[in-house]
Amino acid sequence: MTSWEAVLLGLVQGLTEFLPISSSAHLSIVGQLIGDVDPGAAFTAITQIGTETAVLLYFRRDIRDICVAWWQALRGRDGDDWRSRMGAHDPHARMAWFIALGSVPIVLLGLLFQDAIETNLRNLWITVAMLALFGVLLGIADKIGRRVRPLESLTPRSAIGFGLAQALALIPGVSRSGGTITMGLLMGFTREAAARYSFLLAIPAVLGSGFYQLAKSVAEGPEPGSPGALATVIATLIAFVVGYLVIIVFLKIVSTYSYMPFVWYRLGLAAVVSVMLLTGVLTA
Repeated sequence: MTSWEAVLLGLVQGLTEFLPISSSAHLSIVGQLIGDVDPGAAFTAITQIGTETAVLLYFRRDIRDICVAWWQALRGRDGDDWRSRMGAHDPHARMAWFIALGSVPIVLLGLLFQDAIETNLRNLWITVAMLALFGVLLGIADKIGRRVRPLESLTPRSAIGFGLAQALALIPGVSRSGGTITMGLLMGFTREAAARYSFLLAIPAVLGSGFYQLAKSVAEGPEPGSPGALATVIATLIAFVVGYLVIIVFLKIVSTYSYMPFVWYRLGLAAVVSVMLLTGVLTA
């Protein structure tokens, strides 16, 4: 992979990670078009460290408040009973537990199906099906969702629902933000609440996956044909800068407009990729 190809893939990662259109699908497709090969799950996971660093920067005050409130509640600031220590009196403290709870499904499924995630599930025909299916589901959720629940109304049950939806994004084409936002809308949350929790929920899972793959690559060496260290670093840095700008724009968009443009984009992309697969431009 050349430096310019790394810059392009970094742009793709930064532009698509937070939009409900699947960054892993775009990296796989664009990677084939410019380099005749899927960059791979490890490259995708490591470059996501860049976009999640952008999340840490943008939500730094929220994250600080959540961590401080969680620690203070745990130490008994709001009472000595277990409910107080679990954040019964502080929504920021509860949010820390909800993020942890919502992260459980993706950790368990990611470990159980690691081999399939890195190989068979990256088949582009599966990606096409997921782009179309979850595009339709996002459109339905945006139409029928009541969009009345604020983020403060989050419960353990809804946190698990968000977490299960996030875990589906282990399959390229689903989209981490798309899955969680769809679930949030179906559970009655506002567009902005679903999007904000999607950002916060992704932090442990994405950073954990990225640093795991990074450590694995360092310890075992990169797989044959995978992008080199320099290309990966370039793509990760570009993804960080672009991702930060996308967060700002995306949160403004979802508070005003519907998700239908993203639905039509997903369906259009699925159709285009299908044609390229059938004509041999791409290989599954």
